[in-house]
Amino acid sequence: MARNSVTLDKSKNFAIRIVRLYQYLSGEMKEYVLSKQMLRSGTSIGANLSEAIYGISEKDFLSKVYISLKECAETKYWLELLFKTDFLSEVQYRSIDDDCTELIKLLTSTAKTMSNKLKSNI
Repeated sequence: MARNSVTLDKSKNFAIRIVRLYQYLSGEMKEYVLSKQMLRSGTSIGANLSEAIYGISEKDFLSKVYISLKECAETKYWLELLFKTDFLSEVQYRSIDDDCTELIKLLTSTAKTMSNKLKSNI
């Protein structure tokens, strides 16, 4: 993954949306617990991808991509929970959930490609 990758850019833009959503949830909705969990996992995706770029090996890179994927799945969980407990409207939820789903697809594809590459090097 290059430093200017689409996945890295999308994860950064997603993190910005997560931060803004956290500000809204904690400020206007007075929700602090679930939104804090969402903030941690949602911003961790891009942080781990940034770390992956400087991994010491392809295995290290793959490990960080998998961590990003797990954080993305966790974020999806918190978003759904916030929606089902009426902290997010359906429009708010669908918009950010679509971005999260797109990131999951990109990360899954990246992990699969790297995993196949590592298997073929054996």
